[in-house]
Amino acid sequence: MEPQAPAAKMHADELDIDEELVAALVAEQFPQWARLPVLRVLSSGTDNAMFRLGDELVVRLPRIPSAARQVSKEQRWLPHLAPSLPLEIPAPVGLGQTSDAFPLPWSVYRWIEGSDAAAAPPTDLTETAQRLGEFVHALERVPSAGGPASFRGGPLSSRDVSTRVEIDDLGGAGKIDGDRARWYWDSVLALPRWNGEPVWLHSDLLPGNLVTVDGVVTAVIDFGGCGTGDPACDLMAAWTVLDEASRPTFRAAAGVDDDTWARGRGWAFCFGVGAWHYYEVTNTALAGVGRRTALAILDKVGRWHGAPSA
Repeated sequence: MEPQAPAAKMHADELDIDEELVAALVAEQFPQWARLPVLRVLSSGTDNAMFRLGDELVVRLPRIPSAARQVSKEQRWLPHLAPSLPLEIPAPVGLGQTSDAFPLPWSVYRWIEGSDAAAAPPTDLTETAQRLGEFVHALERVPSAGGPASFRGGPLSSRDVSTRVEIDDLGGAGKIDGDRARWYWDSVLALPRWNGEPVWLHSDLLPGNLVTVDGVVTAVIDFGGCGTGDPACDLMAAWTVLDEASRPTFRAAAGVDDDTWARGRGWAFCFGVGAWHYYEVTNTALAGVGRRTALAILDKVGRWHGAPSA
């Protein structure tokens, strides 16, 4: 997570946030840190902007109003989750209040050393698969009573309308095999739904939300989408982060049944076409992850019996 140049705006309602604003907010609300230098951190994240605050802290501010609700959730639940997890996660140390200068709440966290896996990919995907599978399994076992619902914790049918629009647009532009994609999506919607108790989910296991040190995944960040629900959505890491050879290791470590695994692949495809469609111009790194994920799944689909030929 090395400091870089500012990222362009990705949303119509995105707020103006820069180092000067962050320094003023910190000076006003956390005067003990007022003398620390502020430097923007570039990431592929879409909901929040991050700024390094000295050597040991990072400020995280919502880019858009709808992301503001993530602040109190992370402040409340990250300390609850952290002791049970085998990888480091963000530790909040300060809660910024709304003000005339910035209309949304914001947070200060301990800085986690390393680089995000989008910039510094893990060197051993089998080891990564084991670590991520153990993380997902441990997260699911944390007591979920009172936890908020995850934004990806419900049925895949909740994404049907938007996913079909994305498939049609990408197919119409010749970027994806629309017939195959529609056939696959229909098969996903026909899968049995989760009927167990809701479990804790990170909900956004992407390369940009993993931290590596010397090629090894050591931390998971960005819990803005965390919550409870169907464990399938966290399995999308098998396609967004891993490759075909390492997926069995991840699946074994996570300990999931066939239907949950299939729904996880469906969530990966849903994320893939959505990120590719929405961020192709404004966030090429994230769109690239989406594109690779969607196409890898459709390539596999092409080898399944009954799928339309290319």
